[in-house]
Amino acid sequence: MLQSPALYPWILKPASLTLSPVSLRLSIHCCSSSPSILSESLDAAVAGDLSAKERRQLRNGRREKNAAVSGNWREEVEEILARRRKKDYSNWKEKLNLDNLAKLGPQWWTVRVSRVNGQETVERLSRALARGFPDMDFKVYFPAVREKRKLKDGSYSDKVKSIFPGCVFLHCVLNKEVHDYIRDCAGIGGFIGATVGNTSISVDLHFISKRQINKPKPVVAEDMEKIFQEAKEQQQSFDQAFEREHQERISNCHVDSLPPESKNVTNAENQSGEEDVECLAPGANVRVLSGPFAKFNGHLKCLDHANKKATVQFTLFGKESFVDLEVAQIVVDKA
Repeated sequence: MLQSPALYPWILKPASLTLSPVSLRLSIHCCSSSPSILSESLDAAVAGDLSAKERRQLRNGRREKNAAVSGNWREEVEEILARRRKKDYSNWKEKLNLDNLAKLGPQWWTVRVSRVNGQETVERLSRALARGFPDMDFKVYFPAVREKRKLKDGSYSDKVKSIFPGCVFLHCVLNKEVHDYIRDCAGIGGFIGATVGNTSISVDLHFISKRQINKPKPVVAEDMEKIFQEAKEQQQSFDQAFEREHQERISNCHVDSLPPESKNVTNAENQSGEEDVECLAPGANVRVLSGPFAKFNGHLKCLDHANKKATVQFTLFGKESFVDLEVAQIVVDKA
């Protein structure tokens, strides 16, 4: 049975079916456009005179208007991509190749050594490089200061104090051969740098050990200048402190001579009949009468009348040594 159109208004007549697809397509396609463009397209669609060329022109005009509103974003994106640094897709073997370090020329490198016997390790490394690479120019710098101290027995000792414990600076042209040679030396812990990879070492059939590859990093010249300056300043401060301490000891000593009853004079001097005995004073030549340094000759450096102590300078095995003795153990040497 046929239904009445008045009761069911959504049932279209056959004549209206020709316009419904066009109207539906245009309304969906132009929904994102401005109201003016949408109205023009609808009017043209209703009139039935919208050709393919006109639709293309309409579409191009809409694109131009959208570009004017949003700006030329394509050029901005291209400019940003041009400024962006391209990623380096170099081969991983090139990064692990330590021979490329030779292209940098002579540089300062930091080597890890033992903190306990760093001075001995530096001397051993210098001898090993001179023996293994006689034609290579290198410098081994161990930043340290010499600290002088007075011991309990009155003698003085020179102690080497490291500024950067566990670090030694090497100046040379570094490549893989030199790198492996230094790393295999006794007491060397390798170079300071960045880990760039690892290698697999077959220990046995069931175990494979991996060894990290540490690529050394050169020290900047400005940093080395600061290290040299710091070592120089610390050495000067230690020397000045030692001089102040030495001057304080001399100022505390009594320059005047001791009373005659406190002096020990040899039998030969008593038999000579001399009435005046030469006074003990800093700078005088003295002779030791008793003790471990008996019959030794030296120079009197300091005289402490309050404690009855005298600091005497001796030359032992070609090295100057200072020894504190009792005043009763020394006498002026007139020879």
